[in-house]
Amino acid sequence: MFQKQPMMRRMLYALIPIYVYAFLFYGFRLIFLSVFVFIFGVLTEYFFEKRKGKKVTEAVLVSCMLYTLSLPPNISWWMAVIGIVFGIAIAKEAYGGFGRNVFNPAITGRLFIYITFPSYMTSGWMLPRFGFFGSDVVTSATPLEILRSGGVVNLKDLFFGFRAGSFGEGAIFLIILGAIYLVVTKTASFRIMLSTFLSASALILVFDLFLGKMDFWSAILSGSLVFVSVFIATDPVTAPKNKKAQLIYGVIIGVSIVVIRSFSLFSEGTSFAVLLGNTFAPLLDFLTKKVKK
Repeated sequence: MFQKQPMMRRMLYALIPIYVYAFLFYGFRLIFLSVFVFIFGVLTEYFFEKRKGKKVTEAVLVSCMLYTLSLPPNISWWMAVIGIVFGIAIAKEAYGGFGRNVFNPAITGRLFIYITFPSYMTSGWMLPRFGFFGSDVVTSATPLEILRSGGVVNLKDLFFGFRAGSFGEGAIFLIILGAIYLVVTKTASFRIMLSTFLSASALILVFDLFLGKMDFWSAILSGSLVFVSVFIATDPVTAPKNKKAQLIYGVIIGVSIVVIRSFSLFSEGTSFAVLLGNTFAPLLDFLTKKVKK
């Protein structure tokens, strides 16, 4: 049924530990949403690809996984369905399918529902808890919201995911392990990972020192900066192919994340930043390509 894509399969392998860790915190709420996201995501691609006589790609499974892990735990299932259908249909299939899309389907779908249903996507965040059979729900502000209001967050809690946020953004230690695996297996570009994360970190440090915006260590571990640097920005289809272009691309995303975080009404800017980077990716490849003499 699926077109085999070893690179996409390795991406799934890197995401599975993060998914399992999220399950320990959020339990069957994660499974429940995943069922809807994967079914409708796959069916959407199947609808388009069947008309062309092609198979569904394993890339759609990666998009569904990334999309699910980027969602807030309290989101309604029907909102999640709208997002993934929009992401696959408009950001991928409308451009011709795998390999031709300009924008990342997972992040496009998330941003669509983020803008369409802002009150549901930015409030009532669940606080993760071990013991997924429990029925009680504890809500809390996200670390970025706490920092923006002048509060303090615990660095250990940020590193191990004991904080409110999207399903997959909290397990920093597992994201780092995933990054190592992706680089060693040559699945994702370390240039994009480092340029995204380091450029964002550098600007956060400048803002901390001169503007007093956010504490440096708290800011780089909060939100989805690390998750996006490793798994979203490195999407091989929507990212540039040239080495120089990849470095510039990562800087565009990293800087945009921090600027949006610091000066806009949005407490997190990763989705906007990634789509901005996607927009410039083809141009960056063109400008940095070697001219044959």
